[in-house]
Amino acid sequence: MTADLAPTATVPTRYRSAPAWSERFAKPMLALAGPGARMHGEELAELTSGLNRRDELADRLVRAVREEKTLTMPQVRAALSGDVVPDAPPALRDFLDHLENRPAWVDDDLLARGGAAARRIGKDGFDILAFGSLLGGYRSGGALQPLVRTGRIGSETLQRVGETGQWWLACTAPGAMARDGQGWRLSVHVRVMHAFVNYQLERDPSWDWEFRGVPINAYDRAGTIGSFSTSYLLQARVLGIRVPREDAAAIMHLWSYVGWLMGVEERWLPRTERVGRRVLGNVIAGFSAPEEASKQLGAGLVHMHDHAPGISRWRRAYERERSLSMATYLNLGYGMRDVGQPARPPWYPALRIPANVLWTHVLGRLPGGTTLLDRRAARALARMERLQYAGHRPPIAPLP
Repeated sequence: MTADLAPTATVPTRYRSAPAWSERFAKPMLALAGPGARMHGEELAELTSGLNRRDELADRLVRAVREEKTLTMPQVRAALSGDVVPDAPPALRDFLDHLENRPAWVDDDLLARGGAAARRIGKDGFDILAFGSLLGGYRSGGALQPLVRTGRIGSETLQRVGETGQWWLACTAPGAMARDGQGWRLSVHVRVMHAFVNYQLERDPSWDWEFRGVPINAYDRAGTIGSFSTSYLLQARVLGIRVPREDAAAIMHLWSYVGWLMGVEERWLPRTERVGRRVLGNVIAGFSAPEEASKQLGAGLVHMHDHAPGISRWRRAYERERSLSMATYLNLGYGMRDVGQPARPPWYPALRIPANVLWTHVLGRLPGGTTLLDRRAARALARMERLQYAGHRPPIAPLP
């Protein structure tokens, strides 16, 4: 039924619909990728055609639930938890067989090292995820409609960002990416949830196929995993955080596996930093211009602490200004216009950078320094949870 819902040859018109704007956005990333960063010919055509490709394995699972009625949600939940599902239908068996037959390149030692190295960045890492990765992605409006149409903006932003944070913490925990690990389960959980959203939007008569392509598509998935890995590391460094080369490689390895679990096509996985920069730079070069949704989501993110339980109005005002200062720094100032938010002097990064240099470039190199950094990061993450969620981690949104 769904094979004819999306165009198969014509690239959606959102691609490079604002070339001067998107080239400015992409220029730093492409420059960092080095010679040969720009894609051409068959490679570029394969990347851009991803705007018309859904996650077929997950879509088949959803259709088995929604249309064929051969699969139930209790069966899906049980399978994701690792339980045996008697007489599982082919859609579920094929989905699990694919996920459990992990690629030969996956290395458990690198996964463990990558998770520990990512957590070691501490609270700054969460600021990077929120005001670098998420806010940076909001600057282009082309991929935002699935998020806007689920209605989780404004007062629900803090909860939604908290869910993303819980998934990130789960993926970086010790043993997280084993089949019975919480990071594995939540990554697949998110993949299935995205497939349900995509299924619904593909059948929405108001969906603009010509401009947007498939609602949740291969092109945007490649860009998203790049923002959690490639740009994350770059922005950590501009905040003065030392990330040793071996740790950076392990972080890229971790997120490549997470991306694979979540349905990112293997060709676009950020297996190394240079590969990640190249893919992300070419994705950004095709971005469409900001839309009204960019401003709605940007405002929700900057003001998310207005909805934090139990903090004073003075603390809320401080968090808004702190957020604006960090976001301005990470988005090079001019990016704030794209999300409809005022730029602020980088006073907060100016405080963080010397502290990070001292801790990671000096103290972290001393005997026992890694343990010291791990404890510091754990304390900072605990303080953040107490501030934003009164110490109670928000649960991940359930499957339908």
